[in-house]
Amino acid sequence: MKTKNIWDTFKPAQLKELESLCEGYRYFLDHGKTERECVDTIVERIEKEGYVELSKAMKAGKKLSAGAKIYAVNMQKALVMFQIGKEPLENGMNILGAHIDSPRMDVKQNPLYQDSDFVYLDTHYYGGIKKYQWVTIPLALHGVVVKKDGTTAIINIGEDKDDPVFFVSDLLIHLAAQQMEKKGAKVIEGEALDIIVGNKPLKLTAAQKAQDKKDAEKNDEKKPDLFTRQILQILKADYDMEEEDFLSAEIEVVPAGPAREAGFDRSMILGYGQDDRVCAFTSYEAMLAVKNPTRTACCILVDKEEIGSVGATGMESRFFEDCVAELMELCGGFSDLKLRRALRNSMMLSSDVSAGFDPSYASSFEKKNAAFLGHGMVFNKFTGARGKSGSNDANAEYMAKIRKIMDDAKVCYQTAELGKVDIGGGGTIAYILSLYGMEVIDCGVSVLNMHAPWEATSKADIYETYRGYQAFLKA
Repeated sequence: MKTKNIWDTFKPAQLKELESLCEGYRYFLDHGKTERECVDTIVERIEKEGYVELSKAMKAGKKLSAGAKIYAVNMQKALVMFQIGKEPLENGMNILGAHIDSPRMDVKQNPLYQDSDFVYLDTHYYGGIKKYQWVTIPLALHGVVVKKDGTTAIINIGEDKDDPVFFVSDLLIHLAAQQMEKKGAKVIEGEALDIIVGNKPLKLTAAQKAQDKKDAEKNDEKKPDLFTRQILQILKADYDMEEEDFLSAEIEVVPAGPAREAGFDRSMILGYGQDDRVCAFTSYEAMLAVKNPTRTACCILVDKEEIGSVGATGMESRFFEDCVAELMELCGGFSDLKLRRALRNSMMLSSDVSAGFDPSYASSFEKKNAAFLGHGMVFNKFTGARGKSGSNDANAEYMAKIRKIMDDAKVCYQTAELGKVDIGGGGTIAYILSLYGMEVIDCGVSVLNMHAPWEATSKADIYETYRGYQAFLKA
């Protein structure tokens, strides 16, 4: 079964809607380069559409009825949305689940050091990356610094045109003969991914020189070199930050610069973090577009998928289950048995990206079962590695149900595997939700350059996935 490019299937009104949606998507990518930023951007958007925070609904004590819109945030890094349906919750929900974390580098807790007049921040990479892709490109710092008194400073350096940027250096080609003999995994080592943040010494004032002399007479503690002190002085002046504040900071190193339209025809989007923010965006936008669903509509956006969905903000936490329990109570009928029924009777699209077929690396794909950019949303019956290890494998009955939903809504879709058998593999959050006994299948947008600093998607696929998610929520 061969799929086709879908660009010529859109009517003028749809093309206009497509461009508007993708403009909003680029805004989301630019303002959501970390999990916290994603949550803040989404909350600002959905509150304008009438969504009320779960804690406020609980405090009000009013019984929720069909049409009510509720959201909850988990530690500023994950979020769940509900729109109450006409049917009781125990009949199940239609759930979209994506993740908002992306591969990057994280600044360590004791990161600042100097070597040969350069000042560095030491980092630890997060998620699966090709380390050599992260050298010599402009990098930005995003995150928060939380002080002992509880005050928080927001860090966002490198995105404004007047901001400085940062970088990881690489060996010049003229001296790289030995380096070029290394395997790709070893060309750049993890501990070499330290970003350069300065190269100019602090010019001491007379008062500072005098104070240094007094301090030296009082104790033998050596002060940092002038290059490091220059950076510390900037951090203090601009962010009221001491070196010790790195201990309680979460600062992520990401590619600097905005998402861009790609190609002469502007048919694609090139930007950081599209795995899996492209599915997160289309999921919550589909939730906003759906009115008065029959079954309760739900959107889960979680953290930590790139490292196994672990931790309090990952899908393996009890946050989602607890929110459903609270929601059931607000709807007037919580019991443990009803909660179990609600989860078991639900059906879910695990909204995650798929590997787009790349002709430059065709040998890594099995073409009959590959996803193509511009051919519509992608369904992955299974993921995992080699013999489907670690996979949720959707059953045939659910696949048939999904086919009918998409065909009835005239949504263009394709099916795919993640590359050739035995060549690699990957996982999603699908298997975690399937533990409740609900029907789950992976689906989303195909991506080129997945996990690279800059990933590429097709505008047509983004729009069609948005339409497909709406159809699913209405089913």
